[in-house]
Amino acid sequence: MNSKFDIIKAAKNSINNQGQSILKLSDFVNEDFKETVELINGIKGRTIISGIGKSALIGTKIVATLNSTGTPAIFMHASEAVHGDLGIVQKNDVVILISKSGNTPEIKNLIPFLKKIGVVIVAISGNKNSYLVKNSKYFLNSFIEKEACPNNLAPTTSTTAQLVIGDALSICLSQLKGFKEKDFGKFHPGGSLGKKLHLKVKDLLNKNLKPQVDTDQNFNEIVNEISKKMLGATAVLKNNLAVGIITDGDLRRFFSKNIDYNTIKAHDIMSSSPIKISSEILASNALKLMNENKITQLIVEDNNTYTGIIHLHNILNEGIS
Repeated sequence: MNSKFDIIKAAKNSINNQGQSILKLSDFVNEDFKETVELINGIKGRTIISGIGKSALIGTKIVATLNSTGTPAIFMHASEAVHGDLGIVQKNDVVILISKSGNTPEIKNLIPFLKKIGVVIVAISGNKNSYLVKNSKYFLNSFIEKEACPNNLAPTTSTTAQLVIGDALSICLSQLKGFKEKDFGKFHPGGSLGKKLHLKVKDLLNKNLKPQVDTDQNFNEIVNEISKKMLGATAVLKNNLAVGIITDGDLRRFFSKNIDYNTIKAHDIMSSSPIKISSEILASNALKLMNENKITQLIVEDNNTYTGIIHLHNILNEGIS
């Protein structure tokens, strides 16, 4: 172990190397890039991405991003392609081949067979003079001057560059298609992202009790209702409509005024005209409304009928933020 090795300095050098190289990629965005996006957007077939080694791993990530942003894509491993997987390629597809050198044997072996099928080949490569680039219709340049690896051997900055090119393709395609948040939700129903795009207030209300008092109920009844239902607030109802809300904060402020609470009714301390939402709105939108108004509870009302109270913690506990 090298005791004089500066870990922090090495980490910063690696990050800076990759950051500077990525910024230079924008200089390579040209008509080939534009026409590739337009081609993929208009094809009747699919986008097939292939590579070998680390480039293959990058290819699988690009495929995942394309699929989740509205562009159907498939990954085909370059070495497996010539052993049967080539059968997934159809004439109307576009094939993107990823290779830093552009002269990888597996890629070179694959290209003649792709040409026989008649697909359009797009190269993502850092070598404009390579076999791959010379045999592709479009060239997306991922050239980098040096890997972050101090020996300039391990694919580091080069694979980051490939990924960034793929991300740029995906984002341009999604914008060209008019891909919106609701569309993303269709392809990503799981995890915290899925919850943000799908989980509704009504899905959380079942976990809540339904705190409520009438306008003329006394102070003790108000305190008991808030304490029992454990949502830090209660709705104040009149003819089954929520006309106000009382929070535990309202109670603390009331105590500080040194008023005889035995004479107090709910209508005396409630906040009138409370913010109300429908149980059908997304929980993420309810959270946004809470943050905008600096409150932690919202009254839920459907068809002019009080449904319950949603608390900030109900939403945060689902991983939505």
